[in-house]
Amino acid sequence: MARTVWDSSVGKKTVMAVSGIVMLLYLVAHMIGNLKIYFGAGEFNSYAHWLRTVGEPFMHYEWTLWLIRAVLVVAVVAHATAAYQLSRRDIKARPSKYVHKKARTSYATRTMRWGGIILGLFIVWHLLDLTTGTAHPGGFQAGHPYQNVVDTFSTWYGNVVYIVAMLALGLHIRHGFWSAAQTLGAGGRTRDRVLKTAANVLALLLTAGFIAVPVGVMTGVVS
Repeated sequence: MARTVWDSSVGKKTVMAVSGIVMLLYLVAHMIGNLKIYFGAGEFNSYAHWLRTVGEPFMHYEWTLWLIRAVLVVAVVAHATAAYQLSRRDIKARPSKYVHKKARTSYATRTMRWGGIILGLFIVWHLLDLTTGTAHPGGFQAGHPYQNVVDTFSTWYGNVVYIVAMLALGLHIRHGFWSAAQTLGAGGRTRDRVLKTAANVLALLLTAGFIAVPVGVMTGVVS
């Protein structure tokens, strides 16, 4: 049954919707945590330490954090795989180009594929920069995330990469939230306007919230 559901277009869209919601919930929590940087190094570093001790003593040190990471990896892989296979299926279904050259979809819809690629590459860079320290521009300090963040956003390329990725994220969420609602049956004539408004507001808040961190470093508010 699982294979039958996965092989169907509806099944793949459902997987994309559910995995997208999982990632969206994480992004909301992650953004709120990021904004703690405005309360100073002590507050931000304490929050980062708390993430590693959640669930203790029942859960061992960092077990909860690794569990969250595992769920996110599954969600990202499932989302990307379903998106790629649906894209290939769509191309095979209409190998010839549309007669009408004028685009009839929104900008966010037309850039979903490239936006997904940009976000995928960004995740790799983000992890190498602030998690492993491999691509960190300064002297990476384990256990001192505040200083690591300041180091990253003290470079022009760190700001450019992050802001471009967050703009792509905003467009992705704007279209993806409404699309997921339709897939899961939450849409309707009376609810579509509310869902589209919610998608726009959510995309705007998340984009602004994430970009507020590099902006804070660039303006000297966070230093």
